[in-house]
Amino acid sequence: MRVAILTFDGFNELDSFVALALLNRVAGWRAEICGPGERLVSMNGVRVDVQQPIEFAAEADIVLIGSGVRTRDVAADAGLMARMRLDPDRQIIGAQCSGALILARLGLIGDLPACTDMTSKPWVIEAGIRVIDAPFVAHGRVATAGGCMAAHYLSAWAIAMGAGVEAARDVIDYVAPVGEKADTVARVMGVIAPFLPVETAAA
Repeated sequence: MRVAILTFDGFNELDSFVALALLNRVAGWRAEICGPGERLVSMNGVRVDVQQPIEFAAEADIVLIGSGVRTRDVAADAGLMARMRLDPDRQIIGAQCSGALILARLGLIGDLPACTDMTSKPWVIEAGIRVIDAPFVAHGRVATAGGCMAAHYLSAWAIAMGAGVEAARDVIDYVAPVGEKADTVARVMGVIAPFLPVETAAA
């Protein structure tokens, strides 16, 4: 599986790096930071070289969109938005926090409810999206998560969708705190299970 983690200047490190770390733990998968230029600077000044151009999102099997302090500027940039071509019929697509605003601008949420963080909530509502008070929700192959610490829900869902429930369990178990592994796996899988296809959830 090829995974594009769409990341922009002012990005939230937790969103992009948690997804990068977790999805790259799946055997045979390659998750990469994708951005509009050659280098990105996070909201806390961390400089990161882009691994793939933003156009790579069109080729990827999974696309996760991180959030950041400049997401509104990204969503308002028609030229930049035109470079993002996503296909929910073929791809597994997710957005973290303010990334939901980008999904909305791309027309991938429609009238479905979405999750986002409290800071981004007014912007997402302004874009015509109904925001729900939950950490995670998915509709078919498109998901949104709200709150930085919900990044592992989004990642686990993407893994379960692409590689199966056991793969998701294994990754979460690996990164879970010692002494809390069983509880962490149960909690994460409990959150995403209602949003998995029946055949996937039962596997």
